[in-house]
Amino acid sequence: MNVGRVGKPHGLDGSFFVENGSDDPQRYAVGSELYIAGEPAKVVKSKRSGGRHVLRLDRDAIRGAALEVDRGSLPPPEPDEYYVFQLVGLDVERVDGRRLGRVAKVEAGVANDVLELDSGVLLPLVGACVRDVDLEARRILVEPGFDESD
Repeated sequence: MNVGRVGKPHGLDGSFFVENGSDDPQRYAVGSELYIAGEPAKVVKSKRSGGRHVLRLDRDAIRGAALEVDRGSLPPPEPDEYYVFQLVGLDVERVDGRRLGRVAKVEAGVANDVLELDSGVLLPLVGACVRDVDLEARRILVEPGFDESD
């Protein structure tokens, strides 16, 4: 699971700013294991500068590379909460049976997150719209009226 990207350098010791970083500070604690291009790397230095995380790893990291963690190390989400990777790829249909598409990505919105479907449909990730998320069936049911297709 992606928890940020290697950003611009910070100082001369190999430290860098984390771009699009996780809100969980434990992800970047000294001793934590991250993956870069599928290869493990340990955090050897971690601090904040200007409100952003600054890290140094035990190996070189190319700017722009994704910082990832093993999905198995993630805590289980709270009821009615989901990780983005759980939602991406799920089929979305209205409760009346009309298929709307498949979740391509989840974008953070001002008031709520938004499901972006491969069909171009944008749906607010709120209870009034989303009626059911069934991870086993790989399906999300939504109410009519949010997809602008009527």
